[in-house]
Amino acid sequence: MTLVMRHWQSALITPVLALVVGGPAVVAQQMEHSAPSVPSTQLTVKTYEGKTLTFSPEELAALPHKTVAVFNAHSKTNESYSGVPLADLLGKAGVPLGENVRGKLFMIGIVAEGMDHYSVLYSLAEVDPTIHTGDVIVADTLDGQKLGKDGAFKMVSSEERRPARWVRNLTAISVSKWSRSPPCIMEVHHDN
Repeated sequence: MTLVMRHWQSALITPVLALVVGGPAVVAQQMEHSAPSVPSTQLTVKTYEGKTLTFSPEELAALPHKTVAVFNAHSKTNESYSGVPLADLLGKAGVPLGENVRGKLFMIGIVAEGMDHYSVLYSLAEVDPTIHTGDVIVADTLDGQKLGKDGAFKMVSSEERRPARWVRNLTAISVSKWSRSPPCIMEVHHDN
């Protein structure tokens, strides 16, 4: 079997190959997310321009908070999280928001990663309150109490039907620009 790849982005090659050959990237993202994890103690926000901000639990607690009421489909309970809107943290890092988001800026992606390396992707439009009606927050309290086993920080989205893109023990947020280059084209040839 011969594998030929054309016009690929380096960010796409590993997941695509993992799907074809069953590599470690698939295993890493399919790991048991309910397993115990090391609690997060700091949060790093890194932009596509290389700017990095780091927040301690105390620094995040000092920022203006928003409270969101959500239904957690995993625990089958109503929960109230309080935290800093992700858009506010991105704004502090210099990421464009509001009326400044147009054209190519709609190709900005935000990857949130937990201490267990569980990672999820949001688009900038999903976290900008001038564009999207849902709330995405970096929570530090649940029902008025510190998060406990979920670490100091937890990514919570108010419009998810299930909390699959919530990230407990949140440790890193990375902002990336995606190009408009052609999608990955893969040809598999079976040698006879």
